[in-house]
This record gives sequence, structure tokens and C-alpha cells, in this order.
Amino acid sequence: MKYFEFTFHTSPCTETVNDVLTAVLGEVGFESFVECEGGLTAYIQQSVCDENAIKTVIAEFPLSDTEITYTFTEAEDKDWNEEWEKNFFQPIIIGDRCVIHSTFHQNVPKAEYDIVINPQMAFGTGHHETTSLIIEELLDNELKDKSLLDMGCGTSILAILARMRGAHPCTAIDIDEWCVRNSIENIELNHVDEIDVSQGDASSLTGKGPFDIIIANINRNILLNDMKQYITCMHPGSELYMSGFYVDDIAVIREEAEKNGLAFVHYKEKNRWAEVKFIYQG
Repeated sequence: MKYFEFTFHTSPCTETVNDVLTAVLGEVGFESFVECEGGLTAYIQQSVCDENAIKTVIAEFPLSDTEITYTFTEAEDKDWNEEWEKNFFQPIIIGDRCVIHSTFHQNVPKAEYDIVINPQMAFGTGHHETTSLIIEELLDNELKDKSLLDMGCGTSILAILARMRGAHPCTAIDIDEWCVRNSIENIELNHVDEIDVSQGDASSLTGKGPFDIIIANINRNILLNDMKQYITCMHPGSELYMSGFYVDDIAVIREEAEKNGLAFVHYKEKNRWAEVKFIYQG
């Protein structure tokens, strides 16, 4: 896949400004972000890059008195997987209960659930905060013999953990062909079964389910748009865990969920990223 490398200069250049910029850029297709002097370097697939959309989110930036400028170039054509392994991907460690790492990581701490992945994507598995928030939910709740859908599965680490904890059958869906191929490889690496992986968006849910648990770690706009389709494959009592957005977005997520028969249970947050749990009332 070909990428553009954007350099965004922010004034003032603060952690809050760059966090919010990361969030709004994620909504228009940017996949990875690296802090640089004076702002952020960000990467987006050339095939999905829409400069008008980028200009719009900058013009509508929610923090007042903030100036954002950018330049971009075609990212160097090189082995991004190797670059990512060296510079971006770090093990995800959740207490002593779960560790997610790649085959190249050394001295990984022992944990109850040890998940190995062989990343084959250009720039990573997403924000570790949102991943770890969903992992905490999967560790804290009873999954044995429950059917589960991992929507926007990425590397399928969440589906793999759920299966290790007794959930079955599990379904993993992602719109990206690379994610589907990588998910299949990771499932084989961890010697788990009963995880069906397929390529598609929420429209592919027709005829699937009902699921006891649905997890969706994507982004605010997609969640708002697709929530109705999630509900079509739930039953009364089904649980829905959603992440990929900021604490400030909880109100609009909750409003849409409650319109569609979902009861709010709680939310968790980490570094301003949020995760919410709902139960479908039918």
C-alpha cells in the first residue's frame, strides 16, 4: 500500500492540541501518528486520502485559538513492517493478566493470557489505550460459552483473547483485506479455533448472529452510523462494548445508543480515550 506522510505544525503545540488533532485526523482516514518538533507526523493511505476532508477538520478544529498548518509528501517506499517493528509496535501489557506481543519481542513478562501476533499491517494496531480498555472489559466479564463479534477486528487480538477466555463461536470482521489476512495468521499462531474471519463493513452483518457480546473498537463516526446494524444481530441482554473515541464523545454515543434500545452501564477512560458498555433491552 502507498502512503502519504503529512507533517502538521500546531500552535500552541501542546499535548491536548495534538491529542485532539490525532482524534479528528483518525476520523478522515489517518492510521498512525508520531510526535515531531512542533506537532505531529501522520500517515494515510493514498487511496483514501481526501485533502478537502483534511482541510475541513482543520477548519472546524474544536479548540479555539489554535493554528494548524501542514505539508505532505509521498512516504518513502520501504519495508514499513520492519520500520513499525523497530519504532512503533510495543507489547501491550495489562497487569499480570494479559500480554500481547510479537515474535521479535524479548523478555516479555509472564501473564495469564499470552497472545502472540505477527503484524503484517503498515502502521500498527491502533491506539493502545482503546485496545487496553476493551481488553480490561474482556478480562472482567464472563465470556464462557458466549457468542462474540469483533467488529473492525484489525489484528483480531480481541477475538483471540475472548476465545482464550471461553467465548464461542467468535466472528471477526474488518473492511481491510490486510487485516483479514493478518487475523487468520494470528489466529493460527495462537492455536485457537472457532473464530470466523471475513472482510466487510456493517452491511455484511445481515443474517449473522444473534451475538451475546459485540465489541467495536473503531471511531466515533462509524460507530454512530453503524450502531443500528449492530442491534439487528443482538438479542435482549446482549452486551455492546465500544471504543475508539474520546471522553468528550461519550454523550453523543450514549444518545444514539439509547435511541436504539441500549441501556448505558458504565464507561472507562485512559489518557482521555473512552470505552463504553451497553446492554440491549430489546
